[in-house]
Amino acid sequence: MSIAGRWRIVEMPDYVEDYADMMEPAYIEFAADGSGEFAFGCVTGQIFGGADGNHVAFSWQGNDEMDEVQGDGWAEIQQDGSITGQICFHNGDEADFIARKWISSTA
Repeated sequence: MSIAGRWRIVEMPDYVEDYADMMEPAYIEFAADGSGEFAFGCVTGQIFGGADGNHVAFSWQGNDEMDEVQGDGWAEIQQDGSITGQICFHNGDEADFIARKWISSTA
C-alpha cells in the first residue's frame, strides 16, 4: 500500500473532538513526488518532502488563523491500513493524527 493519496483525518487526540473539522473536513494528501497539502481546524499547509514506501517525512508551510506558520511532520501506514502521524509547528505544538484513505465520489 502506498501512502500517496488523500486521507481523511478521523482522530486528533490532542484536540477537542469537533476541532479538526471546524472549517472543512480534515484531511492530509500526499503526492507520489512527496508534495501535498493538509487542512484541520483553522490550519492549512503545503507539504514538501519525500515518501519512502509506506512512510513520509516532510516540512510544511501554511496558515493558522491567518498567521503564517511552518514546521515538519511525518506519517506512516499502519497494519490496519490507516496512517498515523504528527504535524509539528516550528517552536510550537505537535498535532498527532490518525487518518483513513478518503474514498469520495468527488475526488
